[in-house]
Amino acid sequence: MRQVVLDTETTGIDPKQGHRIIEIGCVEMVGRKLTKRHFHVYINPEREVEEEAFNVHGISNEFLLDKPKFAAVAQEFFDFIKGSELIIHNAPFDVGHIDNEFSKLGGFPKIADVCKVFDSLVYARRKHPGQKNNLDALCKRYGIDNSHRELHGALLDSEILADVYLLMTGGQITIGGFGGDGDEGEEARLAVRRLSSDRPKLKVIKASESELESHNERLDLIDKKSGLSLWRKLENPALEQSE
Repeated sequence: MRQVVLDTETTGIDPKQGHRIIEIGCVEMVGRKLTKRHFHVYINPEREVEEEAFNVHGISNEFLLDKPKFAAVAQEFFDFIKGSELIIHNAPFDVGHIDNEFSKLGGFPKIADVCKVFDSLVYARRKHPGQKNNLDALCKRYGIDNSHRELHGALLDSEILADVYLLMTGGQITIGGFGGDGDEGEEARLAVRRLSSDRPKLKVIKASESELESHNERLDLIDKKSGLSLWRKLENPALEQSE
């Protein structure tokens, strides 16, 4: 399955009030693995960014002046997401803005007609009822280091959301009985550390002949004192049946 984790930043909340997208960030996953393919662009919204929105993402009007307009990036963006399952935190907000941008151009379908949409916020609320489920709270809950996230940014948020999604939908998230769904015991949680796909393979070291001999001598001693050892039962189930 091809999935695209997506986030946007905008000039304000409501596209019906003329607010526009100013940043799109997407990362691709295939078979629940990040592929290193991504789509990222800043966009000139042809209007001013509201102060409240600027306080969230820190993207200024001056910064956006020389950026391309949505029409210039629309086809490339559409081609990147078409046919995928979109993973979005609070999907109605982002999808509403994207549909608004495409509708201004004409010739593009609605997102729901070409993509499946997974709302990770809705999923998080069902999984963790009565708790905070914004991205920062989920990072804390799942032991994801987002200390480098001082302001929101579409590409950074989509990368963090990918880690949250994989842990939140992937079953066990801790080892040794530590952790859980609450906010306590953070020091015992597993932190996400993404390993490079081109890292050297682990070296496999096999037991030497003398080590195997010592191993079998120890099993012989266990067999003599306690009966057939569990190790040998696992190695050869026929021995257990013959007892």
